[in-house]
Amino acid sequence: MSLWSAFSVGVGGLQTSSNALNTVSHNLTNVDTEGFTRQQVQQSDRPYITISKTESAISYQQTGLGVYYSNAKQVRDYFLDKTYRREVGRNEFYDVSASTLHEVEDLLGELNGDAFQTSISDLWTAVQELTKDPCNSVTQGALVSQAEKFLTDAQAVYDGLSGYQDNLNAQVKQQVEKINKIGKEILDLNDKIRLIELSGESANDLRDTRNLYLDQLAELCSISYKEDSYGNLSVQIEGEDFVKGSLCYEIGLQMDNTTGFYTPFWPQNAEYTIGPDGEKVYDISNAKVFDLGRTISSELATDIGGLKAMLLARGDHRADYTDIENGYDDVSQSVLMNIQAEFDQLVHNLVSAVNGVLADATGVKPVDSTDTTGLYAALQANDPSWYEGKVYQVVKADEADYMIDNDGSPLQLFKKSTTEGYLKQDLTVGGITESYWVYAEEQADVKESLYGTMNSSVNPSLKQTPTLLGFRLKDGSEDTVTMDKLKAVFTDQKYTLNPYVLKHVNLTDYYGDLVSQIANSAYVFQSIYDNQATTVEAAQTARDQVTAVSSDEELSNMIRFQSAYNASSRFINVVDSMLEHLLMRLG
Repeated sequence: MSLWSAFSVGVGGLQTSSNALNTVSHNLTNVDTEGFTRQQVQQSDRPYITISKTESAISYQQTGLGVYYSNAKQVRDYFLDKTYRREVGRNEFYDVSASTLHEVEDLLGELNGDAFQTSISDLWTAVQELTKDPCNSVTQGALVSQAEKFLTDAQAVYDGLSGYQDNLNAQVKQQVEKINKIGKEILDLNDKIRLIELSGESANDLRDTRNLYLDQLAELCSISYKEDSYGNLSVQIEGEDFVKGSLCYEIGLQMDNTTGFYTPFWPQNAEYTIGPDGEKVYDISNAKVFDLGRTISSELATDIGGLKAMLLARGDHRADYTDIENGYDDVSQSVLMNIQAEFDQLVHNLVSAVNGVLADATGVKPVDSTDTTGLYAALQANDPSWYEGKVYQVVKADEADYMIDNDGSPLQLFKKSTTEGYLKQDLTVGGITESYWVYAEEQADVKESLYGTMNSSVNPSLKQTPTLLGFRLKDGSEDTVTMDKLKAVFTDQKYTLNPYVLKHVNLTDYYGDLVSQIANSAYVFQSIYDNQATTVEAAQTARDQVTAVSSDEELSNMIRFQSAYNASSRFINVVDSMLEHLLMRLG
């Protein structure tokens, strides 16, 4: 080998060691940088110079030209990344679910420092005191007052549940915006990485940023991804293309005009028409990002992503007791809708049962399609516009002379806020026209017809004049029959939380069972979350063992490359001395 070739070998070693030291320095500098992946130095041989070829020799006579710094590769494990991202998505799902239940526990368990159970107990106490002296204006006033407090507190709880729905709804919008932003960032990084690596360099720091975005995306939804030979990363969300090629298919949000709730959908999969102002009006029935009708299961991998958990917890409307009566399965998987429905059912059962006792005292009777007197047909002909009921409750106006309101209608402790409970109608039966007070059955699709939490209020007439209750019969005796029925409203064990609960309870125990159900669910979700957090920590630890920077290892590499740098420097000095000797002494 010539001295010039030897000199080149030394220079190559010097450059290689210098670059390796820079890589070690870069690793140490970013030891605490989030998402940074340690880089590993790769060195390769330079081409050999063949001096001679002898067929009988084991190998050719060659001299090497030293080493060069070929690459600084990232140290990552694809399978550990995939495992971590799947488990962190599942962890976020149960974190949101557990947090929602804990928030609901606070809403139900505390109301201005008092448990809502107190409101029910106080109302029951007022009924018991009234039973002891039903004709006493003080006990009558106490009943009306406690009924008002019960409804006020119930509406505060329901309003709190609705407010938390709105809070989750706002978070849904924020998270979708975050997902779309991440998608555009990944698309931009694809372009930058491709341009850099086409020139032969490594874009490791940009890849770290892109991997960090994938980690963040995995927390929000179920993702899959693949990188092509050019460094472009394609991403799918819930099996649909999100980032592919030169496009980012952003998720759209459709807002329900009634509730204001947002539903994420894929605009590219949705059919649309052009509205009057030229805007696109989407039909998203077949383009929703998440299928919330599927059973939540780790086996089916349907329990991944914080955004999905938010949508499930929030639900798609304000639930009421009719959701339990008509299609409970539609609300059972939503934490807030399920609790709203069961809580509203408690209020409805109490309100309708108390009103029913007073209606019985007035003489109100049911009339349905089996009626043969012609009254049902007359009712159908005069049906109020907001009812399409098939069962009616009626009493002749001239026969309602006990437990009646100021206007002569059957007395109600609880009234509907938006519509009348009874309407006076002139009905012709058998050629005779008479006036009736008519009450129709509530209709699930006509919310103003319901005796629900937010559509009920205490009768203003009774708030002004509690003695309208009376409870004294025409003969001057106390109405003990009505009193017994009123007590039975709270003591009869005929209520269940939902169709899948077999235990029957009375109204005073209903709320306790509701709270216990929530507490049990919260415990289960919290246990799953705690176990999942352990799984995520294990996956993170395993990944860190591969990707994280070890200060001790990097310092060891620094000493090794520094020694190599010094050796190359000495080698160059020796070659330099030899050249100087040849030129100065022998030249």
